[in-house]
Amino acid sequence: MQYSITQIAEITEGEILHVHSAHPLTKILLDSRKITQAQHALFIAIAGEHHDSHQYLKDVYNAGVRSFLVEKNVDVNAFAEASFVQVESSLKALQQLASFHRSQFDIPVIGITGSNGKTIVKEWLNTLLADDFVIARSPRSYNSQVGVPLSVLNLETQHTLGIFEAGISKPGEMQSLANIIQPSFGIITNVGVAHLENFTSKQEIANAKVQLFDSAKTIVYCSDYEVLTSVFNNKVTATKRLVSWSFNDSSADYVVSKKIVGRAADIEIKHDGKSLHFHVAFVDEASIENCIHCIITLLLLDYTEDVVQSRLERLVPLAMRMELLQGVNQSTLVNDVYSSDLHSLEIALDFMQMNSQHRKKMVILSDMMQTGLVPLELYEKVNAMLVANGVQHLIGIGRSIASAASEISLPHEFYESTASFIENHNPEAFRNSIVLIKGARDFHFERITERLQERTHDTVLEINLNALAHNLNYFKSKINSNTKLMVMVKASGYGSGAYEIASLLEFNKVDYLTVAYTDEGVALRKAGVSIPIMVMNPERSSLQTLIRHKLEPEIYSFRTLENFIHEIPDSDDAFQVHIKIDTGMHRLGFLPEEMDLLIDKLKDEKRISIASVFTHLAATDDAQHDAFTQNQLSKFEMACSQLENATGKIFLKHALNTAGILRFPGAQYDMVRLGIGLYGVSPVAAEQAELQSVSTLRTVVSQIKNIEPGESVGYSRKFIAAKKMRTATIPLGYADGLRRSLGNGKGYVMINGQKAFVVGNVCMDMIMVDVTEITCAEGDAVEIFGSQLPLQHLAEMSATIPYEILTSISQRVKRVYLQE
Repeated sequence: MQYSITQIAEITEGEILHVHSAHPLTKILLDSRKITQAQHALFIAIAGEHHDSHQYLKDVYNAGVRSFLVEKNVDVNAFAEASFVQVESSLKALQQLASFHRSQFDIPVIGITGSNGKTIVKEWLNTLLADDFVIARSPRSYNSQVGVPLSVLNLETQHTLGIFEAGISKPGEMQSLANIIQPSFGIITNVGVAHLENFTSKQEIANAKVQLFDSAKTIVYCSDYEVLTSVFNNKVTATKRLVSWSFNDSSADYVVSKKIVGRAADIEIKHDGKSLHFHVAFVDEASIENCIHCIITLLLLDYTEDVVQSRLERLVPLAMRMELLQGVNQSTLVNDVYSSDLHSLEIALDFMQMNSQHRKKMVILSDMMQTGLVPLELYEKVNAMLVANGVQHLIGIGRSIASAASEISLPHEFYESTASFIENHNPEAFRNSIVLIKGARDFHFERITERLQERTHDTVLEINLNALAHNLNYFKSKINSNTKLMVMVKASGYGSGAYEIASLLEFNKVDYLTVAYTDEGVALRKAGVSIPIMVMNPERSSLQTLIRHKLEPEIYSFRTLENFIHEIPDSDDAFQVHIKIDTGMHRLGFLPEEMDLLIDKLKDEKRISIASVFTHLAATDDAQHDAFTQNQLSKFEMACSQLENATGKIFLKHALNTAGILRFPGAQYDMVRLGIGLYGVSPVAAEQAELQSVSTLRTVVSQIKNIEPGESVGYSRKFIAAKKMRTATIPLGYADGLRRSLGNGKGYVMINGQKAFVVGNVCMDMIMVDVTEITCAEGDAVEIFGSQLPLQHLAEMSATIPYEILTSISQRVKRVYLQE
C-alpha cells in the first residue's frame, strides 16, 4: 500500500479538510494504542458500537501521526501539521480503499467462508501451496468487516496468490467483503448455527455466505450440507464451476470415504472413475473435513496424487492463538510459532507491547520463508518494525536472517539452527525480559518455548484475553459515555493473574483498578501499571508502602481514617482516598448516622482529597430485593449530599457492581465497578449469552487402568467396582482447587466430548474417573471447566459459586494467556 492523502480522498469519495504533508501513506492505523511508523501512517477514526476513536485523535497526533480519515467534524486548527479527509462512514471508506487496492492486482485469489474451519483451511492451504506461490493471506482470523480490508491491503507486488477468509455475523455484511476480496476460486467449509440469532434460518445464512463467490469461477463445497446444495441450485449461474464432494452422495463430483487407523485416517476419493488414496494425521471429523477441502483444491489446481500426499505430511494441528507464558528468570514469553511473516510479526509485536511489564524487550526470530523479498530488503523491514516497537535485542536463527546482519541496527546475535541456540544460549540473558518467540514451523521453535518456560505442567489454566476484552466492551456498552469504569483485579484477578489482567485493562483505558490489599497494588506498580488503584483493606502496617507507591486507600471507619492521617507525610500534596458508606450490606463502611462526625473529621483536613464516595449494594442480582436496593441507593444519595454540602468538595460517586450495571442503569452516578462479569460470569441469567467464557482449566490423562469386579479405587476404599471397568487418573486434586465434594460420582470432567464421572475420593493431587464407555488414551486432553463444561455448572456440582472456583485454583497451576 502506498497512496497519497489526495489519492485516499479520491478513492474514498471524501472531502479534504486540510493537507499538510505529501508523505506516501503505507500503513493503516485503527487503534490509538498501537502507533508505529507514524510518519507514513493513516489513522482511520471509526465510530463503532462500543467505541469511538475520534476521542483519541489528539493522542494519535501527539504520537506523531499526521494523516487522518474521519467521519465526524474536527477542528483542524487544533492539528496544525496534519492532513484530514472527512467521509460519511470511515468503515465504508476503509473498505473502498481495500477494494480499490485489490483491483490493482491481477492474481488468483482464493476466498474462504463458512461457519467453522475457515482459518484452518486458509493456513493449511498456505502450507500446501507455499513452495509454488508467494502468498498474501489473512493474518490469523482477520475475517470481519475490518479484518478483511486490513488483510487485502497487505497485497504487494511480489505476491502471486491471495488466500483470504470472510466471516459474517449479520445479514448484508458479505457483499462488502466480496467486493474487497473478489475471489477467483471459492471454498465454503460448512454451514452451522453460529450467529443464527441474527438470521431467520440456516438457509438465510447460506444465502448470505455464498455472496462471497459472485466473482469466483470455481467453488468447492461439501454437498452433505443439503442447504448448500439447495442454495447453489437456485443461485449459481452456468458460468461457474461447482465442485461438490460428499461422504454420502454418490452423485457428487468427488465421493469420499475414510477409515480411522490409530491416530491417523486413510482417505479414499473417487473421481472420474479413478480412486485416489491419502493418509492424514488427524482423526477428528472437523480436521478430516478441512483436509478434504484442501486436497480437492490442490487436485483442481492440477497437483498429482503423489505431490498432494507429500504436502499433506506437512500439516500439523495449528496453535491458532498467541500464548503469554511465565518464563525462566522472571521473564515473560510470547509464544507465537503459528506463522512467520511480516504481517503476523506486526500483530505479535502489538501483543508484546500490550503485555510488557519488563524494561527489556527481546525477539527470537527464525528465517522468514516464501516472502518474495530478497533477504536484505526483507530484514530491513523487520529491523524497522523491531525498532519502532522498542525491541532491544534480536536473536536470529537461520542462515537467511544472518546473511542480512548489515540491515539489523539493534543489538543482535545469530544461530544457524534451533539446536545450536538451545545448546549455546545463556538463560541469564532473558532475566526480567519479555521475549517474543516467533518462527516458521520448520524451525520447531516449540523446543525453545519448552526450554525457556519456568513451568511445563500438563495442567494449565488458559485465560482468553480476546474473550476478556469482549466482556469489557460489552459492559462498556451498558454504561453512559461519561461514566467512569473501575474494575476489580483483587485475588490475583479472580485467579486469572493480576498483572496480565491489569495490563489489558490499562491498555483498554479503564479509569480505576481495585485490589484487596496493599501488596497486590504494589506488585502492579512494580510491573509498570500506572492507572489509579484503590486498596480495599489498607492495613495500618502497610500505609507507608501504600503512600510510597501512589495507591489510594478505601476509608471505611474512623480507625482507618485516623491511621491514614497519622501516616501522611509532610507535603503540599493532598492524598486521594475513597470513602465507603454502609447503606445495608453491613460489612464495612460509615453508617449514615455517622456522617456528621465524619464531616467534622474531613472538612478541615487539607492533606486528604476525596477521590470518591461509594457504597456496596447487597442484592442487585435478585429482583425480590429491589426495594431494599432502592432504599440503599436513597441512603447513599443522602450521605453524598451531606458530604458535598458540608465540605464543598467534588468527588466521584459509585454504587453499582456487575449485576447493578445490568439491572439498575439509572444508578450509574459517576462510576461503576465491574467484577465477575469481566471474567464471563453474569449474575443476571438473561445476560449470560452475551458474555464469553474467559477461563478454561484443562489437563491430560496420566494413566488408564482396568478394574476388576470387587476391586476398590482410591483412599478409604470408598468405591468398589460392581463390574469390569476402566478408570483414568487425572493429575489434579484438591490442592489445585478441585473441591473434595466432587468425589464419588458427584462430579465429572470432560474427555473427548463425554462426561467422565469421578470415582472414589478426590485426592490432594489426583482424581480417578470412569472411562469405561469413553474411547480415550493416556495423554488425551481433559477439560475441568471451559466450553464443554461451563464454570457455572462446575460451581453448581461443587455446591459453591464461580467466584470460589476461580479464586481457589492454586498457583502451582500454570497460567497461559491466549490472544486470537
